[in-house]
Amino acid sequence: MSPPAPLKLIALDADDLAVISAHVQDARVQPADIVWRQDEKRLVVGLNRLDWEQTLAGATSSRRLIAALRFDRVLACKSRNIDLEAPQATLELLGIEFHASDPPGGSALLMFGQGAALRLDVECLECELTDLGPDDLGVGPE
Repeated sequence: MSPPAPLKLIALDADDLAVISAHVQDARVQPADIVWRQDEKRLVVGLNRLDWEQTLAGATSSRRLIAALRFDRVLACKSRNIDLEAPQATLELLGIEFHASDPPGGSALLMFGQGAALRLDVECLECELTDLGPDDLGVGPE
């Protein structure tokens, strides 16, 4: 089975974001890989995601991919139950939702296991998920 082309998805509304959310379900994230660039109005999250396409195609073993999740036009970023003093801890991303308020603005909510969350207040929803390559070395968070 030849490796699929790297995934690159863009979300500009809640329906698009639901597709990205499905692809990042059960991704592993370390607090050190969450970068809030306030001056650029950008949040970037490095993650280690399951290759759901390969799994659904019938692969017998799961494969993980290194990916970047980027949100632009972010006005504020707030966290709950994420210990920034433990940058190597592992968070499990459960999903992402968008809640509109004063369209096209609203909040993107990244929900992690054990009640951890990031809330991004955005001017409008602009999100991109890009695969960077396979985690062949197994260096992603466990």
